[in-house]
Order: sequence, then structure tokens, then C-alpha cells
Amino acid sequence: MALPAAQPSNVTVLATKASAASPAAPAAVVALPARKGGAAGLLKSKTMKRLNAIALTVIPPLLVLLAMMLVWEIACNKPGATLPAPSKIWSESKDLITHPFFVAGPQDIGLGLRVMTSLQRVAIGFGLAAVAGVFLGALVGQSVWAMRGLDPIFQVLRTVPPLAWLPISLAAFRDANPSAIFVIFITAIWPVIINTAVGIRNIPQDYRNVAQVLRLNPIEFFFKVMIPSAAPYIFTGLRIGIGLSWLAIVAAEMLTGGVGIGFFIWDAWNSSRLTDIIVALAYIGVIGFALDRIVAFVGVVVTRGTSAS
Repeated sequence: MALPAAQPSNVTVLATKASAASPAAPAAVVALPARKGGAAGLLKSKTMKRLNAIALTVIPPLLVLLAMMLVWEIACNKPGATLPAPSKIWSESKDLITHPFFVAGPQDIGLGLRVMTSLQRVAIGFGLAAVAGVFLGALVGQSVWAMRGLDPIFQVLRTVPPLAWLPISLAAFRDANPSAIFVIFITAIWPVIINTAVGIRNIPQDYRNVAQVLRLNPIEFFFKVMIPSAAPYIFTGLRIGIGLSWLAIVAAEMLTGGVGIGFFIWDAWNSSRLTDIIVALAYIGVIGFALDRIVAFVGVVVTRGTSAS
């Protein structure tokens, strides 16, 4: 027996008629407030953020440096002080600070030119160490037999002090300039080799499997897989190597002579010019910091931010 269909209530009928008779009201459009200043305001905001970042980076060490200079001035600006105060350094070595590129004779040249001479030697020695270190590190990291044969030898040689190699290099090259370059090379190559080898060993096995599927030859595997994967480790070794190179060239030039910054310090000591030595030390520190920052920046660009800055 069929049940009668349910009849709609009066309320439902009235609501249906009302909705059919009156069309839906259009949605209201809410206008957002415009950004003050537009593009100029956005540019100004970005500029202020950059200035704030620079200020946070520069101002704290500058304040610490000023405090150290003040303490140094108070401690050494008195009779009987063994070290010169900053005011005395400025008065006696002002020319070295304000005119770093003067030339008044074969050995009477500014510290800027002496630093350039030392940097040329560092560039050659460190460049050779970087190339040779990456290839040897890749060989040791990739080949088990190479690691067993070469790694013990590398571990023994890297413990030899840099200046201990100088007599050997002088006997071999019989010239101060290539001898200093060799000392830089033999000093900087070990951290590059070790860090490159560690980076090669840490390449994920998935990358190696993909290289086998694509049938990459050893050269393609080296440049397309090994080097990009180990780049953060490589640049860590390069940063350590550039610092050791700068240390080694200063020490080597003290013994080999010439016009480098190291020989200038030794000559100033023999002439009892302590103020000139302190100025030269400031040059060395600033240049060393700049070299480290340059290598770190290149590492960040090459590794796309995966290398520590």
C-alpha cells in the first residue's frame, strides 16, 4: 500500500516563493587600504633593512675595537711603557697608513705594494694547491687502494711545519721566489686533500646509482656528480688553506727576503721600528680576513648557500 507523499509546510512554501521573487543581493567589495608611498615606500623599506643589517654587522666590532684602543692608549701612554700607544703609532707611522703605495727606492716602498707582492705569491701557491688538492682528494676518497697507499703518507707529511720545507725548497729551486711559492703550496694542500676526500666519501649512494644508470664515464662522473656533491667540503678546505697560505708567506718572507710584507716586518725589527711592525700586523690581519671572506663568498655562490659563510 503506497504512502501519501509528504506535503510541504506553509513556511517552506513561503520561503521558496520569497527566494524566487527576490534575486540574491550582490556581494559587497571591500577596498584594501593602499600601501603608503607605493613602490618608493617599498624600496625605502628594503634599503632600511639592509642598512640595519650592515649596522648590526659593523657597529659591534667597531665599538669593541674602540674600547680596546682606549685601553691600549691608557696602558701604554706613560713613561717606561715597552709598547707604543696608538697615538704614537699614528705620529711615527702616519705615512705607512695614509700612503700605502709610495715608491721612494728599491726597498723604500709602501705597505700596499709589499702586500701586493705577497698576494701574488699566495695566488700562485694557493691556486696550485687548490687544483692538486682537489684531484688528489677525489682520488683518495673514491679509490680504496689510493686511500690505503696515500693517506698514511699524507698524514705524515702534513705534520711537518711549513718553515721546515724552506731549506729543501731553497736547495731545489735556488731562488727565493719559487721557494716561497713552494712553501705556500705544501702548506695549503693538506686541508684541501683531506676535506675533499671526506666530501667524496659522503656522496649519497643514490647519486652513484643514478650515474651508473646514465652510464657516465669517469670524467663526467667527476665533474657532474663528485665535485658538486663534495663542494661544501671542498670550500671548507679551501678556506682553511687560504688562511694557512697567508700565514706561511709572511713567515717565509722573513727568511727569504725580498719586498714582501714578511721581510718588511723583519727589517723593521732589526731597525727597532715597533710602530711600523704594528701597522704591518694590522695590514696582515685585514688582508687575511678579506681573503677568507672572498673564498667563503665564492663557496656560497658555487654551492648555492650550502657552504658555511
